[in-house]
Amino acid sequence: MSIYSTAELQSVRAVDLLSFLKQNEPQELVHIASNTYCTRTHDSLKISNGMWYWFSQGIGGRSALDYLIKVKEMSFPDAVGLILGKGTSAPLGYGARLPPTSLSQPEKEREHRLVLPEPQEDKPILVINYLTGRGIAPCVIDYCIEHKLLYESKEYHNAVFVGYDAGGVARYAALRGTVGNFKGEATGSDKHYSFSICAKSDSATVHVFESAIDLLSYATLEYRAHRDWQRDALLSLAGVFKQKREKVVPVALSQFLADHPSVRTLCLHLDNDEIGRSATKGIMEGLADKPYRIIDCPPRCGKDVNDQLRWEKFRSRRDAR
Repeated sequence: MSIYSTAELQSVRAVDLLSFLKQNEPQELVHIASNTYCTRTHDSLKISNGMWYWFSQGIGGRSALDYLIKVKEMSFPDAVGLILGKGTSAPLGYGARLPPTSLSQPEKEREHRLVLPEPQEDKPILVINYLTGRGIAPCVIDYCIEHKLLYESKEYHNAVFVGYDAGGVARYAALRGTVGNFKGEATGSDKHYSFSICAKSDSATVHVFESAIDLLSYATLEYRAHRDWQRDALLSLAGVFKQKREKVVPVALSQFLADHPSVRTLCLHLDNDEIGRSATKGIMEGLADKPYRIIDCPPRCGKDVNDQLRWEKFRSRRDAR
């Protein structure tokens, strides 16, 4: 028996995706031309004339409900509840019941409402296989699973990287497909609290990366070098974008520094491409007047830290022959 009335379901199905995102996640919308938009997370997901279509995945629909179910992996009851503003529950152990809201609520009064994909009950075999295939050390993967930083989603078996605020509440989640090239974020993700590992609360150094995979790759490189990979804090910026302004410090880094006043040294491991180099420059200039020692540490080879890890593993196997 449905927990929602017929009138509620009709009103939910009438909410188009553009209106929903403007009210709930305006930062996700990128205006392309006229009445056409795409999302910041998926540039091949186009929204136009009351409809949307995700070209890279070959799926589409009319409503926000279709989007939340097909793209965000939400169950039907949770998606309906989110649109109605009646709240939903995060998976046990990963968050708490979300506060009620409404589509008409002003932006400044709304909170980010994180909706995490339901976790798989069994051992996350596909996530483990995917990450070990990328070269990540099993001990690093086990640490993340044990500390509820990583799990496998039940429906699509994506790797879910969870970020928490200073109070230990889940506020962000990056999604990465274990098959194919899918990348995304859970609905309601707050980039201020992106994926990080901070085993020691008084760490004086933070290593900064563009993605969770690069973060785990660096931890693996430290482990392979027989160093304590939990000694320093590790932070993913949840991606960086080409900026039109100078001296831009990503919100994830600003929030992390505010929450961890013991940090005095920043090591930037951003990608070896135009966007990564530009973001590095923006961070160094944006924090120039702050009491930090900032070190530019781009990958020694390849585009990103995972490329460097896989190259070093290949070289080690080659040299061992």
